[in-house]
Amino acid sequence: MLRWALIFFVVALIAAVFGFLGIAAAAVGVARILFFIFLVLFLVSLVGGLLRRA
Repeated sequence: MLRWALIFFVVALIAAVFGFLGIAAAAVGVARILFFIFLVLFLVSLVGGLLRRA
């Protein structure tokens, strides 16, 4: 999922360079959502792994 967030971020950067600001804004929004989903899933798996050890 982090890979997809990075891909959308790169697409947003390329779109911004070429002047497609609407596409860039949409790609940044998708990348931000995917990153936060990744972050939540990472933290849940981290806490779950720590609780299994205890």
